[in-house]
Amino acid sequence: MIAIIIFIVVLLLIFVVISNFKIVPQAQVYVVERLGAFSRELHTGPHLLMPFIDRIAKRVSIKEQVADFQPQPVITKDNVTMQIDTVVFFQITNAKLYTYGVERPIAAIENLTATTLRNIIGEMELDATLTSRDTINTKITVILDEATDRWGIKVNRVELKNILPPREIQDAMEKQMKAERERREKILQAEGDKKSQILVAEGEKESKILKAEADKQAEILRAEAEKEAMILRANAVREQKILEAQGEAEAIEAVQTALAASIEKLNAANPNSHVIALKSLEAFGKAADGKATKIIIPSEIQGLAGLAESLKDIVKD
Repeated sequence: MIAIIIFIVVLLLIFVVISNFKIVPQAQVYVVERLGAFSRELHTGPHLLMPFIDRIAKRVSIKEQVADFQPQPVITKDNVTMQIDTVVFFQITNAKLYTYGVERPIAAIENLTATTLRNIIGEMELDATLTSRDTINTKITVILDEATDRWGIKVNRVELKNILPPREIQDAMEKQMKAERERREKILQAEGDKKSQILVAEGEKESKILKAEADKQAEILRAEAEKEAMILRANAVREQKILEAQGEAEAIEAVQTALAASIEKLNAANPNSHVIALKSLEAFGKAADGKATKIIIPSEIQGLAGLAESLKDIVKD
């Protein structure tokens, strides 16, 4: 009987030891209380608790967490009510402060986000609210991070998920956007027409310039061709005159040579005065065959005429 009791006690002791042996997973922290008061934090790894004295008060995840809150009604500076929902990215950095700092910390972050968002949007007009998401995100992140430090929470960033203005504001914005798009379309079309006209004018200008240059080049080429033709004709005429002058010179030279030869032969023959008179008469006959209107007859030729008449009578006899 005693052995059974001892065995049961040993089993109970083993059970108690095993039940108080804890292994903390990665990215978690256990908050341990001893006799109802905070004792210590258990980080990753095996740990042994004191039976019946220590207990795990809270298991805290130190991973980055995301809290997606419901849309909150806010009023802008120009009295426009809109719905804005936010997404908060936070991380627990102090398990003790997170456990004992605030009751329902997620609800506390949600309410703090809503009040901060109302304060920021209340200082901005509708147009600025719609175009200043980054500014609003930065302001909310800084304010929430400072406010949650005492809770052991680090707010990494806050994002505005949706901004929903009233239906009538959306209709007005759509009409405004449509008008703006139409205006831009007309501007683009006008600019396109302007550029097209400019290009056409520039094309016509370049075409006229090219045509003028082409006409100029044609005139230059035509003038150069005429100049070369005139030079060639002048050279041809000059060559022709040179050849004619050379021919005449050669003819004169030939005549003079023949005349000199005839004179030499005549001198060699030792002609008498009657032969010389006869030659003179032949030369006078050739001169008389010309187109001259007046002829001066030398006295020697007159004597020769009488001589010719005497020779005629002699021939008749």
